[in-house]
Amino acid sequence: MTTALFTHPACFGHDTGDYHPEGVERLRRLLAALDGEDFQALERREAPRATLAQLLRAHDADHLDFIQNNLPDGDEHIYLDPDTVVSSGSWEAALRSAGAAIAAVDAVMEGHVRNAFCATRPPGHHAESRAVLGFCLFNNAAVGALHAIAAHGAKRVAVYDLDVHHGNGTQDIFQSQPDLLYVSTHEEDSFPGTGLAEETGVAGNILNLPLPPGTGSEDWRRVVEDKVLPALRAFKPDLLMISAGFDAHKDDPMAHLALTTEDFAWVTRALAAVADDCCGGRLVSVLEGGYDLKSLVQACAAHVRALMADQGAPVG
Repeated sequence: MTTALFTHPACFGHDTGDYHPEGVERLRRLLAALDGEDFQALERREAPRATLAQLLRAHDADHLDFIQNNLPDGDEHIYLDPDTVVSSGSWEAALRSAGAAIAAVDAVMEGHVRNAFCATRPPGHHAESRAVLGFCLFNNAAVGALHAIAAHGAKRVAVYDLDVHHGNGTQDIFQSQPDLLYVSTHEEDSFPGTGLAEETGVAGNILNLPLPPGTGSEDWRRVVEDKVLPALRAFKPDLLMISAGFDAHKDDPMAHLALTTEDFAWVTRALAAVADDCCGGRLVSVLEGGYDLKSLVQACAAHVRALMADQGAPVG
């Protein structure tokens, strides 16, 4: 079985301006790398649009209206909050980004592919049910997880968020739903100021593991081995999802953790092993942060290589 890559040209139409860290060049460089010889076996698929009904599983109608009603015309930009900017193409890009997560879940849950990576933008893990935040419009991982339950009868879905910033939006959407597990390793006391260890959800279904600035490979791997992987295995998900941010890399300018490219390959292999043991290898990864272009491309390429290497027995 193969690994699928979901993306769409509309994601380039989300224009954040020349100096915004979440710019089109992130995706352009990443997709160029994934066109390389190492990645010819990827099954490439075009992301569909998410429907409003699919988005409403995770977001209030007022949230969708707020975004749609504040889109600019022409080449203008509008800031929906101090960090989150939209252009005339942002709505279509956001629909495709959430749609990629949905289509990836479909492909994996139906056994067409073993796992999938969604290379889209805007990212999603800061988007709450009623609020945009931190470059994010729709919460792609949450939309995908809720789709797995609604459309495929999944009983439990887990998301591990390895972005350096806490996914406040995913926690907001998950925290009252015990059939969803959210696990996050992130830099403590950084944006957006959430993700305290005592935030545990309705039934211990939120596991926040804040890390001090400067945390490097050895300490981070110990937390993953001692806390993250056991929590995922104990939950026994029917689908494992990854909020794949690469801004915990030591070269990223947006935070202060010190991971290496090999750390992202290592954790992907470890998560694939959990998926192999718990849910027939069913794993969907969605792109989140990563703002140093060189380290983003290298770490994400290592992540996708590791996904491609995990090609065990067919889902049965």
